[in-house]
Parts: sequence; C-alpha cells; structure tokens
Amino acid sequence: MNKPVISVEELSKAYRIGMKDEIPDTLVGAMTGVLRAPFKNFNRLRKLDTFSGSPEDNHSEDTLWALNDVSFDVQEGEVVGIIGRNGAGKSTLLKVLSRITEPTSGRVVIRGRVSSLLEVGTGFHPELTGRDNIYMNGTILGMTKREIDRKFDEIVDFSGVEKFLDTPVKRYSSGMQVRLAFAVAAHLEPEILIIDEVLAVGDVEFQRKCLGKMQSVASEGRTVLFVSHNIGAVANLCTSGIVMQSGKSTMQGEINKVINYYNETFAVESNPANQPHERYREKWCIPYITDARFVNAGETYPPIIPLGGELAIKLEFSAKDNPPISSPMMGVVLSHATKGVVGGLNTRTAGWQIADGDYREGTLSCTIPKLPLLPGRYTIDIWLGDGHRNLDVLKQFLCFEIAATDYYESGVFITGSNGTVLLDVDWAFKQAELSSNI
Repeated sequence: MNKPVISVEELSKAYRIGMKDEIPDTLVGAMTGVLRAPFKNFNRLRKLDTFSGSPEDNHSEDTLWALNDVSFDVQEGEVVGIIGRNGAGKSTLLKVLSRITEPTSGRVVIRGRVSSLLEVGTGFHPELTGRDNIYMNGTILGMTKREIDRKFDEIVDFSGVEKFLDTPVKRYSSGMQVRLAFAVAAHLEPEILIIDEVLAVGDVEFQRKCLGKMQSVASEGRTVLFVSHNIGAVANLCTSGIVMQSGKSTMQGEINKVINYYNETFAVESNPANQPHERYREKWCIPYITDARFVNAGETYPPIIPLGGELAIKLEFSAKDNPPISSPMMGVVLSHATKGVVGGLNTRTAGWQIADGDYREGTLSCTIPKLPLLPGRYTIDIWLGDGHRNLDVLKQFLCFEIAATDYYESGVFITGSNGTVLLDVDWAFKQAELSSNI
C-alpha cells in the first residue's frame, strides 16, 4: 500500500496568551511591584515557548491549545474538506502543515511539494510588482525560471490583473491580491495544494473559476486540503472531510457523512432561540425583525417535515427607535445544506401587498401547503422590506429537515440522492399498434 502524502500524528499546538496585570491598591504594593517586575517579566518570557507534557497537563488561564492531539492521514489525489466553527483550529492546522509555525508536540510528515494560500497576499512582497511576485513565489515553491515562464501567461490570464502586472502589489485591492495569489498557487503544479477560507474575498465569478480550477487540480491526481464555511462548495469539491471542534478532530471520513455529522452536532447551537439575532444579521441591516419561527413545528429543533408536508413561518417586527415601515414585505430564501439555494419568494413578487401606512410593529406569516423538496437539511433566510428596499435579514436563521418517506406509496423510500425537488407526475403507457403490412 502506498504511503500517505500527509501523515499527522498526535499533533498539538499551544499558545501563551496574555494575563491582565494586578493593579496595586497601595503605595507599598506599587513599590513592591516595581522591584518584582524584572523577575516577573523574565519568568513570563521564559515560559512563552516552554511547554511540556500533554494538553491535559497544561491547562491554565494563559495557555490556549489551538490543536489538541490531532491525527489523520491523507492519500495521494484525495480532496479533503476541513470544516468547523470559528476558532476550531482549522487555520492553525493548515499553518502547521504549511510549515509556517512549529507544532508544540506531535509530528507531521509531508511527501511532496506544498503550495499554500492561507490569507490574502500570502507570500507576496508589497513593494514588488505582480510580475516580480509571480517569479518570487514560484522560486519559493521550487520551480525553475523556465517552468514559471511556461505557466506565466496562464497565471496572468486567470488572475485578470494583466493591466496592473507591473504595479506594486501594495496598491492592489484585497480582491486583486487574492486573485493573483490563487492563480500562482494553483498553476505552478504543486503536488499538495492547501487553501484556507480566502475565496470569500473574490467576487462570485472568480469563486466559480477557483472551484473549477481546484476540481481540475484534483482530477490530475494532486492532493487538495480545503478549509471553507461554504458547505456546498466543500460537498461538491471534496471526497472526504474532517470536522474540527475546540482544537480536536471529532470526525473523519466520507464527505457526506462528515457534513451530516457536522450539521447534527451543531443543530442545538443553531437553534435561533439559543442565539442572539446579531449572529445572523448582516452589517447593513436595520434591526426590525424581533422574532421568526416555525408555526406548529413541535418542540424539537430542527423540526422534521415529511415529504410533501406543510411549512409555515411567522415573522414579527418592531420599529422601536427606527422609522416606521410604509408597506411591510416578507421574503424567504430556502437553501439545501450542501446544494445551495433551492428557491425563494417574497410578498411583492407573489402579488400580495399590504396597504401603505406607517407600521411600527406587526406580524407576517408565510405558509407553503406542500413543500416540493426532497429529503435533506435546509436553512431559511428571513427578509423584511418596505416594498422598495430590503431593511433587515437573518441569514440561515431557521433550519429544518425533510425525512425520507414512501411518498408515492410504492414501497420505496424517497431520498435526496436525485436532487432537491420533489416531482408529482402522472405516468402513461400506450402500446404500439402492430403494422397491418406484417
């Protein structure tokens, strides 16, 4: 059996974090602090990179274990998605794999040339031009000038920064920097490509190009490690996955199983009843929405709706210190957990409108009598507008599941393997008539 291209064995990474100094409340205490400070600071500096034992032996207020006994193998040609909440240790793991930072304990073995894109402008010198940085990055990756020359035009064309190629990178926007950085990282033929959540900086068209390029890299038998909060992109691109939680790897395996585990693990946390609305609200929003919930969905969360079942949502709003709403408009957008947006509707496009007025508070509801979706996990964006513009939105605020059932009463349970849309059809058969000439 071939050796894995990446072997991670009991990997841990700890950081010392600052502690607030004690403030003396007497003159004697202040003088004593001055005399003790040199020794105290010397001891702190000595401890900054001193760790021993295991994470279990080193729990203290000034120690953060960003990684805690992580182990896994990655085979050649495997595309691995690494998912988890913010602060789970994903970026720290990639930095260790990219040899940017040293682990506190454990071992990493990498067999192959690594190209990493961990943040905007990774490996770029701001004073050098885009052209110079392409050659510098290629050289760092171990490419010869002839190899870089051969790929140069492809890199420039993909990045779309040809007009600014001889401009110092410090004058590039963040979007331009990430376009060029990704183009270099993906086109210089690395054997292992490591990518963190940087694609969010680019526009939609560039994200599409990046995902297409990563699929191309994977199809050529090279290895890809991909960290993203875009579960749909992870599901479409990756063959296997790893779930990180509090510095630990809590689940590894086939990508669909990993995503299902991730969704189930954080189902309770995702209940909006347990979270402040600001967690789901976009920065531009005016906080009008005070509550949004399912109607008659039972006590469990997320609710489980049968195939073809009813979905009812109620939205409550209040103007409070904000201007009243002239004509409240409600909108919903339904998205599959891995397949993206599947449908959306609002009162205006549906031809249903509230009379103009000054509404300071009220309730809007939406009922879909027969939900035309296949089994799976779905999220809902809740929108509130005034008939002319969007005022407030809670992104992915509600979550529900559709259960597999024998919808057609055929003895076969319908699953989500054939897409997302539930089809009601009438079948017909007509036997061909035999020709009279036979």
